[in-house]
Amino acid sequence: MVVQAYILIQTEVGKAATVAESIAGIQGVVLAEDVTGPYDVIARVEANTVDELGKLVIAKIQDVSGITRTLTCTVVHV
Repeated sequence: MVVQAYILIQTEVGKAATVAESIAGIQGVVLAEDVTGPYDVIARVEANTVDELGKLVIAKIQDVSGITRTLTCTVVHV
């Protein structure tokens, strides 16, 4: 079963569109859009395992220039 999550991202002022565009090109990112509200970008991601999800967020998404904070919300099916 694929692990899915929403990554809520805060960026430096004026960087939301650039960050969303950069993140959209990362393998495992299904969708990345700049939004209004307390977060600047929301990304939907998929990985084969929770460990792969963690590596995707820490090694690839958080490495994108302009990101100041992320919050990972894993999708659950109850």
